[in-house]
Amino acid sequence: MMRDVVTTALKLAGHIVSAAANGADGVKQFRYEPADLVITDMVMPGRDGIETVIALRKDYKDLPIIAMSGLSSHSPTYLELAERLGARRTLAKPFPVSDLLKAVDAVIAEGPPAEPPES
Repeated sequence: MMRDVVTTALKLAGHIVSAAANGADGVKQFRYEPADLVITDMVMPGRDGIETVIALRKDYKDLPIIAMSGLSSHSPTYLELAERLGARRTLAKPFPVSDLLKAVDAVIAEGPPAEPPES
């Protein structure tokens, strides 16, 4: 449900959005079709947000990432670790859609997306 809310909010704000069901699918999808920014939840089935951030950072060291987490006693720890791994912004759920849009706008304004690795 959260993925749908985030996707809809970003589309209504004029962004082109591609969504994945989990971290493993998201990493595969990003490698096939890179984006300007990745937003990841920290608690997901298959591959959690920490593993997702690490996998993306391996090939895209400057990739802008926003991490979100909530509804868990471990959420602050997950978000702190995401920041240490290079997430440019973190959002603790629940958060207002306006906070999401501000974070996305700020990250995009900070600079260009990561370049794909050389083949």
